[in-house]
Amino acid sequence: MPSKKALIRRPGPRLAEGLVTHIEREKVDVGRAMEQWEAYGEALRTHGWETVEVAPADNCPDSVFVEDTVVMYRNVALIARPGAESRRGETASVEEAVASLGCSVNRVREPGTLDGGDVLKIGDTVYVGRGGRTNAAGVQQVRAVFEPLGARVVAVPVAKVLHLKSAVTALPDGTVVGHLPSVDAPSLFPRFLPVPEESGAHVVLLGGDKLLMASSAPKTAELFSDLGHEPVLVDIGEFEKLEGCVTCLSVRLRELHA
Repeated sequence: MPSKKALIRRPGPRLAEGLVTHIEREKVDVGRAMEQWEAYGEALRTHGWETVEVAPADNCPDSVFVEDTVVMYRNVALIARPGAESRRGETASVEEAVASLGCSVNRVREPGTLDGGDVLKIGDTVYVGRGGRTNAAGVQQVRAVFEPLGARVVAVPVAKVLHLKSAVTALPDGTVVGHLPSVDAPSLFPRFLPVPEESGAHVVLLGGDKLLMASSAPKTAELFSDLGHEPVLVDIGEFEKLEGCVTCLSVRLRELHA
């Protein structure tokens, strides 16, 4: 069975200065955010994931959103080149972490930009959001690195939200879930299930029928329960003030030895 590891990075002291693009800025309680981050990591560990803490990047306010720094496909890592210049200092320590785990490492090169939050993998299909943070050259580089490994890369327009995975994620059976007002092109997905809350669009697959999701989406959790899934709820309210969600607080590595 493949080992299940999750990269995480603790919030830095400048967290409250994090970028906000599509929502009004609210005051962030850094102490409360740290408590929420600890509980998030504990939820991963409780459900069989070994957490690997990436070295801090305290000068980068958004560094806790570690998903944006790297995209994994099997045991191959593509180090991102974030669309926001202020975030480019976040990638070096993530590259060190994935290399130390035995991953093959590639990098997005200029003029490409790519945020990991713009990449949704469903089986061998890799959807890449083309929008504010990821450009066409970035999409092309994802294609160049992953298609030789058997991936099918599909570009998806993103305009209404920060990242593709701010709008949609997928259930264990591959059904894409999203809050319709936030989704630019739901018809691009073979199976799409609308959910009643914006934060309900974000799930992390923990294994089996378990779904890690934000406690701010109780109606969606009820919907998923009715469909036979088991929601595992965590409070990430301080990160939601910075357009964060459950997916962007970790990078899940499932097939390190594939």
